[in-house]
Parts: sequence; structure tokens; C-alpha cells
Amino acid sequence: MSLTLRTNLGHTEAVISDDGSLKQFYHVADVLSRDFKVSFSHKEDDFDTIDWEFRFKGHNMTLHYNIYNGISLFPTKTRDALNKDNKAVVELAGILEAKLFSEATEKHIA
Repeated sequence: MSLTLRTNLGHTEAVISDDGSLKQFYHVADVLSRDFKVSFSHKEDDFDTIDWEFRFKGHNMTLHYNIYNGISLFPTKTRDALNKDNKAVVELAGILEAKLFSEATEKHIA
């Protein structure tokens, strides 16, 4: 897993896994809930896309899944995202990437 940041839509999108599965999406959601004490406030599940909104350090974010584009994080208000919201996305994505990498490494060692 390597984190990719996209900014071409006017906000920062942190791509956690561009080929992530639905199972991996739920694992990421579980890690956010368990390790970062995140509560998902709004869940929108469609046929090929899932968007779950939450707050992290006072910033509204969305955990996104799409069967074609994988798993990503971005500010909930994409068009009105402030610089500090974009920075919070990068911060959380970096911490989350390290946590997921650590878990994967422990699995292979055990």
C-alpha cells in the first residue's frame, strides 16, 4: 500500500488503495472507529459507491469507496474545503497508512 494524494479537483483526496476491496473498506472503517475513536455520522451506500462521513480533530471528512477507484479520504465539503481541512486529510491518511502497514507487517511475521 502506498498513499497517493490527488488535488486535481480543488481539494485533497488521499487514495488509500486504488484497487481496494469492499472488505478492505470495512477494515479501514473499523480501524478509524477503533483506533481513532471516529464515529460515522452519515452513511450513504449505493450500488458501486459508499460514502461515510465523520469528524477528525474538528474537520468533516468522508471515507469513500468505489468499485472502480478504490478507497480514499477527502474533506466532506469538497468544493468549499479549506486549506486546514486538506491538511487534516493528509495528516490522517499518513497516520492511517502507517497503522495499516504495521498491521500487514505483523500478519506476515506471525
